[in-house]
Amino acid sequence: MTARTGWLPPARALYLRPMSSHYHLIERALHRLAEHEGDAPDLDALAAAMGLSPSHFQRVFTEWAGVSPKRFVQYLTLERARACLDASASVLDAAYAAGLSGPGRLHDLFVAHEAVTPGEYRRRGAGLTIAYGAVHTPFGEALALTTPRGLCGFSFVGPDGRDDALADMIARWPAARFVEDAAAVEKVARPIFAERREPGATLTLALHGTPWQLKVWEALLRIPPGALVSYEGLAAALGAPKAARAVGTAVGANPIGYVIPCHRVIRKTGAINAYRWGHARKRALIGWEAARHEGASLPAQPCEAPRP
Repeated sequence: MTARTGWLPPARALYLRPMSSHYHLIERALHRLAEHEGDAPDLDALAAAMGLSPSHFQRVFTEWAGVSPKRFVQYLTLERARACLDASASVLDAAYAAGLSGPGRLHDLFVAHEAVTPGEYRRRGAGLTIAYGAVHTPFGEALALTTPRGLCGFSFVGPDGRDDALADMIARWPAARFVEDAAAVEKVARPIFAERREPGATLTLALHGTPWQLKVWEALLRIPPGALVSYEGLAAALGAPKAARAVGTAVGANPIGYVIPCHRVIRKTGAINAYRWGHARKRALIGWEAARHEGASLPAQPCEAPRP
């Protein structure tokens, strides 16, 4: 273990380095596509903007996304987003009917969650040791934090770097002791993007928030991969149809990116934006999941990208 001011050298950061490296190219491409939404550049123009030949760009993009750039863009159209939103009520109804009293199926692994007690919340982490470390993911570098009770933080690293991501987490647990512990982080974080889940594996989340935030985060866990809901739809599912703004605030405060899928909540217009880790990353997450779940059986989820 090292002091919290230390960081894992790049060579020791955990797993999925090739896909993480590819992500930066994908992110640039998605920014380019967003700038020309409704008039997307063709493959040659997009590849040229990335400084690559069309064949090289197509190969790298397809290795990362699992589909061609053209196909990926189809998953991000307003038409598809609106179709998913139209189905959101039935998606949430089915998910709530199934319940989430035990581990819930998410990302091909089982996720269980446990909230801190009101007393623990008031203590702001006093007496608690939180291990942290850098990990590589298909969506760039991330910072993972874990306690003896489970994963308590997962933040994608933004333009301001790792220190900014860590500072955000420290602010959530100001009285806790933070240590760098690669082994502890690897044990907890490795299953998040694993292609196959080990039998009996459980990813436990240690949730630290207000009662309202916990309620919203638990609702997010019920949204299946490939589905999208609006803030208004989520508020209605929570029995508070006029609380869309409060839902949005709680969604934005989510401390465990990707696992608690706040990226699956979009505006009722179908616009994909408003994400604390960047709108390009949100598009990447939505398109990546759609590509992997196309044709999968999702509860009351009929929305698929139109065929080319």
